[in-house]
Amino acid sequence: MNKKLHRMCMRLGASVLLGAMVFTSGCQQAGGRDVRLDPKNPVSIEIWHYYNGPQKNAFDEMISEFNDTVGLKEGIIVEAFSQGNVSELTEKVIDAANKKVGAGDIPDVFAAYADTALQVDKLGLVASLDDYLTDGELAEYIPEYIEEGRFDAQGSLKIFPIAKSTEVMMVNKTDWDKFSAATGADIEKIKTMEGLAGTAKQYYEWTDSLTPEPDDGKAFFGRDALANYFIIGCRQLGVEIFSVENGKVTFNLDKEVIRKLWDHYYVPFVHGYFAANGRFRSDDAKTGDIIALVGSTSGSAYFPDKVMVNDNEGYDIEPLVFEPPVFEGGELYAVQQGAGMVVTKTDERREYAATVFLKWFTDSERNIEFSVGSGYMPVKVAANDRDMVQKVLQGSGEAVAEGLQKSLDVALDMTKTHTLYTSKAFGGGTEARAVLEYSMADLAKADSEQVAQMVASGQSRQEAADGFCTDEHFEEWYQSFSGALEEAIQ
Repeated sequence: MNKKLHRMCMRLGASVLLGAMVFTSGCQQAGGRDVRLDPKNPVSIEIWHYYNGPQKNAFDEMISEFNDTVGLKEGIIVEAFSQGNVSELTEKVIDAANKKVGAGDIPDVFAAYADTALQVDKLGLVASLDDYLTDGELAEYIPEYIEEGRFDAQGSLKIFPIAKSTEVMMVNKTDWDKFSAATGADIEKIKTMEGLAGTAKQYYEWTDSLTPEPDDGKAFFGRDALANYFIIGCRQLGVEIFSVENGKVTFNLDKEVIRKLWDHYYVPFVHGYFAANGRFRSDDAKTGDIIALVGSTSGSAYFPDKVMVNDNEGYDIEPLVFEPPVFEGGELYAVQQGAGMVVTKTDERREYAATVFLKWFTDSERNIEFSVGSGYMPVKVAANDRDMVQKVLQGSGEAVAEGLQKSLDVALDMTKTHTLYTSKAFGGGTEARAVLEYSMADLAKADSEQVAQMVASGQSRQEAADGFCTDEHFEEWYQSFSGALEEAIQ
């Protein structure tokens, strides 16, 4: 019997015993509320999610386990259906909530970020979960994850956390070592935004010097999720860009802070020190277009173990992982992301049944198995322990990519050293976040392409890029950026 099968059998026995001990009565005290289920007349719960591939397979296995153990004893049957990616799932949920012609009925449970949950909640369709969880049970979860789900005026728990991720800095150590040996570059400097920008300039100049042609240096760094850069960068600098109270947002666009964000992304980008060529920055690392990136822990498994020079040539690389860079003197904030589960408002029996499954699913060891294989962090305080995670991973008998393992180690430490932050939900939040994601990034890419054309015509890259990095150009973009945010919430 292999390790995985042995572990499943051991858990099955333990779960059956638990079911016999706890659920024989068919009645459970739920946060001060008595809810009675009948195993002979089970409640069927439908879940919509966006899991695909290995994550979907793992989720399906766990649902089968639940149905055969706790669900069987108490009278709960769970069925789960993938609705594609996050965007597709969101569209289907919103259509169902609004009873759009051709849309299916809204499910009992669906995966969602806070902005989607808020839209459905405004229709009166989201259940409050506080009555189904005791204070002791709530205290087992990381507080920031619980607070993210309390977005309404009453502070009711509307999103159940199941798995979270954050961002890390990943470096191609193999090519960094060559650069450092040649120039004396200090790896510690890239741990601040100011040092990162300076090091990226140094890397461009060094790679430029390796060829006889001028202005053909290589970019050092790239960043996924520009919205996170805005939200977390502002928090590090003492500003909450989206200040939300009772679902109403105020935009805090401190011009000095926004200029600092511009100077440490737009400016190095148009000078060629930063880049964004592929769909994700891990794609750029694989082609050698960059050697460092900030990305989600859930994407760290895609950090390459080889740089492909062309279709036939490549060389092995080793990953190095750090906390994301922080502005000098800034506070230690890190992004908190990852959809939770929303329970649709129906009746006590169905809401309770959904919560029983979600509590079972987020049991520490079970949640670790589901989460960390995909770069997510478990949601309970006890489960965010490096030794416990290592024990579960070793017991799984499955190989974990080196970059993913190192990312999880860093991320688990960050839950103890950093303030995990996500902006609260508000009307138009999805649209406002899109402004953060694309406004500066699209301009930087378009202007960078113009710089490349000017260089091809004989102008130096420094001179061409400097022509875009002016106070006037920043002011023009800032006004457009401010207006787009206001328009997003109209």
